[in-house]
Amino acid sequence: MPNATRTTSFIRKHLVKLVGGLAILSLVPFVPPAPASAQPPVLKSKMFVLDEPAKELIRDKPLHNGTVMQSFAFDNANERIYIVQLMAGGQQLPGEDAPVTGANRDKNGDLTLTQLDMKGNVLGHMFLKGFGHGVQIGAEPVGDQTYLWTETDSVTEGSSGWGTQLARFPFENGKILTPASPELEKHRLIEGADRTTVNLDEAHGLLTMRYRKNGAFHFGVYELEKVKRREYTPIADVAQPQVGTFQGFASYGAYLYLLEGNSYGSGGSTAPEGNTYITAVDLNTGEVKDKQLMSAGQSLSFREPEGLGIRLPKSNNTHKAELHMGFASDFTPNRLANLYYVDRLLPIQAIEK
Repeated sequence: MPNATRTTSFIRKHLVKLVGGLAILSLVPFVPPAPASAQPPVLKSKMFVLDEPAKELIRDKPLHNGTVMQSFAFDNANERIYIVQLMAGGQQLPGEDAPVTGANRDKNGDLTLTQLDMKGNVLGHMFLKGFGHGVQIGAEPVGDQTYLWTETDSVTEGSSGWGTQLARFPFENGKILTPASPELEKHRLIEGADRTTVNLDEAHGLLTMRYRKNGAFHFGVYELEKVKRREYTPIADVAQPQVGTFQGFASYGAYLYLLEGNSYGSGGSTAPEGNTYITAVDLNTGEVKDKQLMSAGQSLSFREPEGLGIRLPKSNNTHKAELHMGFASDFTPNRLANLYYVDRLLPIQAIEK
């Protein structure tokens, strides 16, 4: 049966090849296919119209100390304002041997935190020793409690102390905290970074950190709940564009807002125009989308811009928001706090044109 013989020979020949091939493959380590790289989500939101006339929320309100306000944040759900300032000189806190000068408070990074209602009435305060300069803070509502986000672990540079990581802690009226206090939940989002300051975007569940690394300032954006779980992967990171005297920042969705300027009579600021600007930056690209001279509070004495913050007039409506800017007014030793805001948002379609 010649045909059967040829068929058997053909099968035997190719079976030997197949077995040999499998033997060779068994010696090659298996390399699983590379997973598809996870792309950060594209941030989308409306953008504040910066050239609108600003409205006033509070004017000439005293704080717990009479020093210049540094920055502020809103607890929208509990309708509270938190304003941080450098601790006033001449105070002696428990555990201190003598009153401490204002220059040493600044050098040490000692801050005073004041809690106010939405009309600017003082409700309480805290002292934060060794935290930093207070360039920007965040407030997170948890039920009827407010957790503050600030810099901490201050390191002296020049005549001031500056934070090197972030801290989260509950507001407790009259409490004195240090970087070693057990109430602090600390987060080091980026190794090797310093000058760390923070802002929360409650509407979109985001945390934005300004930081310095290798001499350059950047802004990293993170999902707040992931940061609290110590998952520190940013969804955006942009370089700080060129600005004047930096005074604070806030983010809302896809846009970062930067505050700059000086008090009347310094840094080229003259009354009544001043040199207070807000710059809008696209967090997806780092591109500057707008920059406007802000005329809010021109009749204030002194008028130094200090901090930005997002307020949600109704905390359950995240599409209606206000971009607030702070100004310090009046004179030492009784500096006062002021907040002004713009609230018109440009539709996404108009921004993309």
